[in-house]
Amino acid sequence: MALTQLPPVSAAPSPQAQPQRPGRATRFAAPPRLSVVVVNYRQWRNTAQLVRGVLAEPCTQHGLVEAVVVDNHSPAHPLARRLRRWPGVSLRRWRQNRGFAAAANEGCRLSQGDWLLLLNPDVTLPEGFLDGVLELAERLETEDPRAGVVGFRLQHTDGSPQWSAGPWPTLLGTLAGLCLPRAWRKCRPVRTRRRCRVPWVTGCCLLLRRDCWQQLQGFDEDFFLYYEDVDFCRRAKAQRWHVWFEPRLHVIHHQPLHVRRVPPHLRLCTRHGLLTYAAKHWATWEQTLLNGIVRLEGRLREWWAKRRGNARRAGMFGQLAALARDFSINRRTRARRRLDRVLREV
Repeated sequence: MALTQLPPVSAAPSPQAQPQRPGRATRFAAPPRLSVVVVNYRQWRNTAQLVRGVLAEPCTQHGLVEAVVVDNHSPAHPLARRLRRWPGVSLRRWRQNRGFAAAANEGCRLSQGDWLLLLNPDVTLPEGFLDGVLELAERLETEDPRAGVVGFRLQHTDGSPQWSAGPWPTLLGTLAGLCLPRAWRKCRPVRTRRRCRVPWVTGCCLLLRRDCWQQLQGFDEDFFLYYEDVDFCRRAKAQRWHVWFEPRLHVIHHQPLHVRRVPPHLRLCTRHGLLTYAAKHWATWEQTLLNGIVRLEGRLREWWAKRRGNARRAGMFGQLAALARDFSINRRTRARRRLDRVLREV
């Protein structure tokens, strides 16, 4: 849901437009080995800059990599028309925002590669990163046929480390995390220079083996935004796929959630993701307690917003409390519809 634009970075010149059918990627003699999937929501400039970088890589120009962009009903923008004409790019635009999980699945379905690389629009790829990913995929196919998910080392814009993996979320860990800095609430540092197995890795830069994605039938589309990556890794492990963290390859992630202000509608998304994860993977008593805590949070934030005279924020936090109540009476579909209505008004 980020609306922030990236700081200026060097990028390859825009690819020359070539006549082709709108939304279709250039076809080579053989299908690409790697499909880069980008979900766009109101970040056309960031998305275009990222895709330019992908297209500028020699491996893309040789037909080994393709780019697939799925737009979650962003406002019209001239860059959308340009992306359709760039060779090597497929673009699908939706007439409503269906959430990250659904859009990521659509991008994977439209793609052709044996490996799928999901990237957030606010990511910058160092030179040679895609070559490194292709080499890694080649090694994993030989060394570990059950490697299904791979995450990479992340950096902030200033070069400082950004955590990209973590333990399984638990009720106790979630509550204890409130006492920690936001960067530490979900992720933890992985202090190694060699590839290692981890419970889960973040979806902002996520490599998936297509066979794994197909067996799991993609991301669970009950998730709108957040925790769909954790859920995917958990289900992958249950099917005996391996989840790896590869620190020797890195990308720059400019606007992670923990460095941004969290407006009410985005808080609804994060809480909906956590409640959905708890409903799938936690014990009943833990779900009940979490539902009550989130409901109380919504009412307290609603009360405070009213005290400050902000009726719009108060209304959204009232919807947060109602969303938690929906989960408490096992009406998850109604909770999702409630979230969709709130987001349509943003």
